[in-house]
Amino acid sequence: MAQQVPVSREAVIQDLGLDGDEAGEAHAVTDDLAYQRLAIVNVVLFGSPNAGDRGWVLIDAGLPGSRGRIEKSAAARFGNGARPAAIVLTHGHFDHVGVLEDLAEAWDAPVYAHAAEHPYLDGSAAYPAPDPSVGGGVMARIAPLYPTRPVDVRKRLHALPQDGSVPSMPGWRWLHTPGHSPGHISLWREGDRSLIVGDAFVTTAQESAYAVMMQEPELHGPPMYLTTDWPAARRSVEILAALKPERVITGHGRPLAGPDMRRALDALAQDFDRIAVPGQGRYVDAPATAENGGAYRER
Repeated sequence: MAQQVPVSREAVIQDLGLDGDEAGEAHAVTDDLAYQRLAIVNVVLFGSPNAGDRGWVLIDAGLPGSRGRIEKSAAARFGNGARPAAIVLTHGHFDHVGVLEDLAEAWDAPVYAHAAEHPYLDGSAAYPAPDPSVGGGVMARIAPLYPTRPVDVRKRLHALPQDGSVPSMPGWRWLHTPGHSPGHISLWREGDRSLIVGDAFVTTAQESAYAVMMQEPELHGPPMYLTTDWPAARRSVEILAALKPERVITGHGRPLAGPDMRRALDALAQDFDRIAVPGQGRYVDAPATAENGGAYRER
């Protein structure tokens, strides 16, 4: 198993504004797209600078303890007191919903997610157990410590529109990209070929603490220790590669753009089983899916 496809440093999208990590602001990717790294995970902010109250959207909700940094970043980009029109989730793993309950309550914001992800967001079901046997490094070995219990935002939770549109994000469409989780989605804007993929694939070796720290640009499949349906994950990467995106923002690692990124993404899609699928693991030969009931555990 190769585990990654190397990508040139020239493919890394350089921040259009201030250094977000030092200034408390998000890194600008386009005029209306920014991301913020919160330790091991990224959140994405959609909206033009100074968009004001209800003029922007938060995609994913970070790690536990990251509320202050997200609020500071949002205030710096959109204005003091500016609340989002919506919170859109790529999926509900612990590192993407860490402060979801707090932020949704404080901002009185609706939360949108794929219906297959709702059991993890309305308190009714837990994710399948993480799988440390996939290997790859310290982050995989400590995976049993990661929370799998659901959050509960049922009062504000909504299914994404069936027509593929994304609330409060004109020009964007959501794509069902399961595998890492049953209701995982990606967001696609045809106009400038921007792609937000959550954890459908990532640009760092999330299993390795060293790689997470160094953030060297690489193309990887979804984080192995939490991926429960590898055939679905392969199909999702094939769908995303076929879009030929100009830029990608992933849940882990740095955003990438340009022809070398597309070359690496094509290589990942074409040789997914060799590159991305672990040589061993609980879910490699026995996927946990919504259809077979394995995706939802009693909490």
